[in-house]
Amino acid sequence: MSTRSYHKLEETIPPPPGRCPMDSTFSPFSEEYVADPYADLEPRREQTPVFYSEALQMVVVTRMDDIVDVFTNPDTFSSENVQDPVFPLSPETVDVLSAPDFNPVAVMSNRQEPDHKRIRQYTKRGFSNRRMKVLEPYIRQRSHELIDAMIAAGSPADFAAGFAAPLPGDTVFRFIGFPEKDDDQLRAWCGDRLAFSWGKPSPEEQVDIANKMLSYWRYCREFTAGKAADLGDDFASELLTDHNENPEDLSYREVESIIYGLSFAGHEPVTLLLLNSLLCFLPRRDVWAELEADPELIPGALEEVIRYESPQIGWRRIANHDTSIGGVDIPKGTRIMLALGAANHQPDIFEEPTVFDIHRPNSRNNISFGKGIHYCLGAKFARFEAKVAMEVLVQRMPSLRMAAGQEELERIANISFRGPTSLIVEWD
Repeated sequence: MSTRSYHKLEETIPPPPGRCPMDSTFSPFSEEYVADPYADLEPRREQTPVFYSEALQMVVVTRMDDIVDVFTNPDTFSSENVQDPVFPLSPETVDVLSAPDFNPVAVMSNRQEPDHKRIRQYTKRGFSNRRMKVLEPYIRQRSHELIDAMIAAGSPADFAAGFAAPLPGDTVFRFIGFPEKDDDQLRAWCGDRLAFSWGKPSPEEQVDIANKMLSYWRYCREFTAGKAADLGDDFASELLTDHNENPEDLSYREVESIIYGLSFAGHEPVTLLLLNSLLCFLPRRDVWAELEADPELIPGALEEVIRYESPQIGWRRIANHDTSIGGVDIPKGTRIMLALGAANHQPDIFEEPTVFDIHRPNSRNNISFGKGIHYCLGAKFARFEAKVAMEVLVQRMPSLRMAAGQEELERIANISFRGPTSLIVEWD
């Protein structure tokens, strides 16, 4: 695959830095980390804030200042690896992804300058205030419809399957312009991307996911071709219009690739944000009552969720040349994991960080959406969508509560995202 491929496959991994503290026990795939990454990272952040994980073969960075330095120095620390598989893929999986027509290119989170700035000027227009206003009635209506269906089916219910997964998926599909009739198929195709790029899937799982990715890419190409002949009021049409007006500045393949990449980025993190919000709100009945009484508190409450139990707790970079982080020498080619969750629980920044406080004055100083030129393009939209959904939930389901037996929730082990695969709730 070319260096501009959307998913690159690493052939060699450089050796660990010579003088970097080594950690033979740390892994985001361990039971301890999956259960509580903050507690797992706390002593490491305080004692060896920059260390090398033998299990990951990456340097792990845990403190806010160091993470911000990495994010804000894109010439030194490249984001080109953020969509790549963490571990080598099986030969059978590589064969699937070697199909001649599987050729999406890096466009946003994993595209470097100067191309990143060129492409971002077009994509950021799609996330305008006007677009959010256009979609707000749909988000509210769809929230009510999903709640109606949950109530009709009866308590208890899986909030993930009944609300948290379909709402963001349906919303981003309408945002892009995909027809509603394809929603179920689209969710099936992109539902396992988390495991592919950030997890540790088995060889059999890799092949299954790769086939879905290939089918989904082919769908995106066919959809884009059809949309080019039938423009409407949606993100895909805006991109195609920009391409038509500036074909040398925004290529047709880049338009296809933006549509391909956005579908996952635009809904899986929001699904996890909704699930993590209920995990934070529902056991604290005083908090849920406050939100019901004063929905104006919801934006601040969500910001504390993003800090305290973020849907994104890790991200990646790779060193473009020899450098240093926190006084540790980092050779060119070193792979880096940024432990965002550890920084969001740093006590010299967030007082009593293990306390969930929806009135915390500096919750928005979290690092969950990144920093610098690659700051998450959809951060504003994710906050807005979650706010609207929570407004409807507290209005419609004031008695909503977690069902018994939810103490140990299943989570997908991966290096970047956090949230339960299901959440059983009850109501009166």
